[in-house]
Amino acid sequence: MAAQLTPDELIAKHRPTLDQALEAIRTRAYWSPHPEHPKAYGEHGSLDAAAGKAAFDALLGTRLDLGQPGTDDWVGGEVSPYGIELGVTYPHADIDVLLPAMKAGQRAWRDAGAEMRAVVCVEILKRIGDRTHEFAHAVMHTSGQAFMMAFQAGGPHAQDRGLEAVAYAYAEQVRTPETAEWTKPQGKRDPLALAKRFTPVPRGIGLVIGCNTFPTWNGFPGLFASLATGNAVLVKPHPRAVLPLALTVKIARDVLAEAGFDANLVALAAERPGEGIAKTLATRPEIRIIDYTGSTSFGDWLEANARQAQVYTEKAGVNTVIVESTDNYKGMLSNLAFSLSLYSGQMCTTPQNLVVPRDGIRTDEGPKTFDEVTADLARAVDGLLGDDARANALLGAIVNPDVKARLEAAAGLGEVALASREISNPEFPGAVVRTPVIVKLDGAKPDDEAAYMSECFGPVSFAVAVDSVTDAVELLRRTVREKGAMTVGAYTTDPEVEQLVEEVCLEESAQLSLNLTGGVYVNQTAAFSDFHGSGGNPAANAALTDGAFVASRFRVVEVRKEAPLGTTA
Repeated sequence: MAAQLTPDELIAKHRPTLDQALEAIRTRAYWSPHPEHPKAYGEHGSLDAAAGKAAFDALLGTRLDLGQPGTDDWVGGEVSPYGIELGVTYPHADIDVLLPAMKAGQRAWRDAGAEMRAVVCVEILKRIGDRTHEFAHAVMHTSGQAFMMAFQAGGPHAQDRGLEAVAYAYAEQVRTPETAEWTKPQGKRDPLALAKRFTPVPRGIGLVIGCNTFPTWNGFPGLFASLATGNAVLVKPHPRAVLPLALTVKIARDVLAEAGFDANLVALAAERPGEGIAKTLATRPEIRIIDYTGSTSFGDWLEANARQAQVYTEKAGVNTVIVESTDNYKGMLSNLAFSLSLYSGQMCTTPQNLVVPRDGIRTDEGPKTFDEVTADLARAVDGLLGDDARANALLGAIVNPDVKARLEAAAGLGEVALASREISNPEFPGAVVRTPVIVKLDGAKPDDEAAYMSECFGPVSFAVAVDSVTDAVELLRRTVREKGAMTVGAYTTDPEVEQLVEEVCLEESAQLSLNLTGGVYVNQTAAFSDFHGSGGNPAANAALTDGAFVASRFRVVEVRKEAPLGTTA
């Protein structure tokens, strides 16, 4: 039997981390308790590189038994984008059995209080962190991310986002005091006196609908926000990316049981091939919270049809970068080339439209025409990805056939400034690896508008020529308003242009990055400091992570009674 975790031990162990997280979200300064470098692991119970790889290899071809009630079958079928068949099978749940079992433990979890829930969540994250190398391989072989990106984004960065959600959840719950003594003077009569007690009460069961590309980074915020606010959580992974979230569920169940709570507060809902259980789960009356990352069409369906639940969606948008002028032309090209190439553009934050005035831009190297900017950017991408080993380390693998099809079709949409090429991966011959394509389009042509005003997820970007910077700014406004954007970028040395772009982003609620030329990229955000999405444009109705992301996952219920004067509540 596993050792038991007492409340005092958990609080002593993890309260300092929680306090640091609370301070970080207050100051927005850099902080992370999770090391980014693989060599930092291997001490204090964490797995080093060799042990993590061995742990992952040991999972292949096995049955991952979570001990859940209502298991009526075993399902699997994941195939790595790198060509490996994982062969792991997972419990398939009879939902009519599993959901009541999940609800059974919520009362004790609610009564444990915000601090206890928070430190239990931090313990779960600590154990996930100890297995970061194992998780990195699981993320790599379900998402197609290259190993280092899978290690960082799927490991410490995802854990940061989970801890950030715990910190926000705790802060919102303790905003209201547990008790209060209320006394109202009545002149010559005795005052009125009430003792009041305030309890954060969970909404119900939360449903996390996972995505294929970032199963942990996008899955952890909703999971831990719901769990920390007292809700049970059912995790429905993407059928091609089950393993990272199944490991998460197993760790969470172990920690909950050791801390004296019902393990069924967290459970997995894996599905048979083609079963499509997300719609069924999303409209169950027991499901009161939904976190979803994925296509706009299904996100819109959830918002319209899961009326019994509080729905948080991160969908898709058309991310735009305006290029008006720069005082570091080489740095701008280098920064953009990396942003377009990272993980083959398979990020919801990757720039798609590069909007450039037709007459060109001002740079520290002299004026550059639209054609010159486009050609120079193409050369920068070619230079970045010229070495196949480096290219594989940046691009990863194409995650699914739909992305490959969009990439191949993009060349027919306009003049190709940079053609995509195939790259072989000697370690994984089955991987589909492609460099980005850049297509030149005319912002004044109605036929071109259909291309650049639609999301083309994957390694596809459009260089869009416009008549003026005013046209560029107005195109940005229309794109964000109609299609949404997770990110906006701009390059300008003109304060007036900067102000115009900033005003559009403020009015349309889009996160803006200005003049990035170094090691920070428009498609990357840092937990505890940067907001991912805003919740204010069509790309997403929530931000990772702010107070609004957690506050509606619980309600404060008040119990009041008359009290003798002079007593405390």
